[in-house]
Amino acid sequence: MKKTKSKWVKAMSLITAVILTAGICTSCKNHAAKDADGKTVITVGDWPSKEGEGKDNIEARKKRFEEANTDVKITPDNWTFDLKSFYAKAAGGQLPTVYNTNFTEVAQIIGSKYSADLTDTLKKYGIYDKLNKNILDIVSKDGRVYAYPYAAYALGLAYNVDLFEKAGLMEADGTPKQPKDWDEVVEFAQKIKKATGKAGFVFPTSGNNGGWIFTALAWSFGADFMEKDNNGKWKATLNGPEAAQALQWIKDLKWKYDVLPANTLIDNTELYKIYGTGEAAMVISAGDLNWKVAQYAMKPESVGIMAMPAGPKKHVTLIGGGVYAVSNKATDDQIDAAIRWIMTASSSEATDEFKKNKEDEIRTVKNRIYNSWLKEEKLVTINNMSVWNSDSEAVKFENNLKAENANGNQNHVKLYNDFMADMGNCELRPEEPVCAQELYGVLDGCIQEVLTNKDANPAKLLEKANSDFQSNYLDNLDY
Repeated sequence: MKKTKSKWVKAMSLITAVILTAGICTSCKNHAAKDADGKTVITVGDWPSKEGEGKDNIEARKKRFEEANTDVKITPDNWTFDLKSFYAKAAGGQLPTVYNTNFTEVAQIIGSKYSADLTDTLKKYGIYDKLNKNILDIVSKDGRVYAYPYAAYALGLAYNVDLFEKAGLMEADGTPKQPKDWDEVVEFAQKIKKATGKAGFVFPTSGNNGGWIFTALAWSFGADFMEKDNNGKWKATLNGPEAAQALQWIKDLKWKYDVLPANTLIDNTELYKIYGTGEAAMVISAGDLNWKVAQYAMKPESVGIMAMPAGPKKHVTLIGGGVYAVSNKATDDQIDAAIRWIMTASSSEATDEFKKNKEDEIRTVKNRIYNSWLKEEKLVTINNMSVWNSDSEAVKFENNLKAENANGNQNHVKLYNDFMADMGNCELRPEEPVCAQELYGVLDGCIQEVLTNKDANPAKLLEKANSDFQSNYLDNLDY
C-alpha cells in the first residue's frame, strides 16, 4: 500500500539528509564501488540482524555466491525499506546497492529517479523476455525497467474448510464449491451462519485495510476512484453509483443478511485472528494467509483459498508484490553484480543455487517457530502469482517442491492455484496510482459508518468522501 510523497515529506527528508550527509565520510567505504582487491562491492539491504535460520540461510547464500562470483564482494545492510527514511537515505547517497520494496512504491521511486535502469542488464542475462508481461508493466517507464520483481500476489477468497464442510459447501474430493459472484458469496455466508452459528464473512474496516480491500470489490462493480484531467491533475471519482453499490453490498452483509462478526472495528491483525480462530468462514485475501493464521493454531488442513468472485460489471482482482531495486548511484559493474545476486533467489531458471535457496525457504516455512514453546506448521501448498511466464522452469520447480512438501489437502487450494496459473478473462489491477493510503483511510470511515449506522446512506457518504479526498490530498499533490 502506497503513501504519497508530500511537500512536507520532501522537506523533512532534505533536513534529515543533511544530518545523514554529515556522516557519509565515515561510511563511504561501505558504498565504494571497488575494494582494495578490485572486487565490485555491493551492499544488500534487508539483511537479517537477529540470529536464526533466516540469517543462516542468507549468510550461506552469500558464501556460495562469492565463491562462484570471485569478482564481487557482498556487504550486508540491515536497513529495511520505509518511506520515512527512504528519501533521506536516497538524498544522502546512503541507499544500499540492492534494496527491497513493494509494487506500490515503484512508480514513486522511478519518478524520483532513485532506482537504476536495469533494462540492458536484464536483457544481457535473458531475464527481460521471461518476465510476466502484466508485472513488467508495473516496474517499467517509457519502455525501460527500473526494478526486478521477485514476488507477486493476487487477491482471492480464503475460506475455513471446517466451516464449509459443516455447511455442505465442500465437494467429496475436498475441493470447495466456488461462489462465482458476490451474490453467491452472500448465499454461502447465510448457509454457514445457519449451519454453524459463525460469521459467514469478515471484512476489514480499519488501519486502511478496509479501504484497500474495498477498492478491489468496487472495481468489480465498475467503480473508479480517480482520473487525470486534461491538465494532468488527478481528480477524485469515488462518488459514482458503482462505488455506492459496492458499499451498499457491505452494508447489507450487516443489516440485511447478518453474516458479519459482531466486532465492526477490524484491522489486519484482527481480520486474520477472526478467520484463523474459526470465528468467520470467508475473507478476501492473498495467498500469503498461511503466514498470518498459523499463530492462531489454525491447522494447514483447515486453510483453504479459491478464486476471486466476479462482480456485476467485471471480473477483476488486485495484484501486488515485491521488487528489488538498485540504487541510482550504482555503477554499471554494481548493477551487473546486483542482478547476479538477485538471480540466486529469483530466476526463471531452476539453477542449482535457486533450488537450494527454495528448499531452504520451504523448510523454514514448514517449521517457523513463533515463540519458545509454540511451534506451528504453515501451509506450503498455495501457489502465488508468478513474476515469470508460465513456462518458467523455476515456477515449475517451486510448485513441484510445494506439492512434494504438502502438509494440507491440495484440493483445498486447487481453485486458487488454478486461478494463479490461468486468470483467463480476469482483469489484473495494481493499487491506485497516487494517495492510495489516504484513499484507504477515507474509505475506512465510510465502511465503518455503514456497519454502525443502519440509516447510513452510501451515496451521500461517498459524496463527502470524494470532496474530502480531493481537497485534502489530490489538490495538494506535488506534481
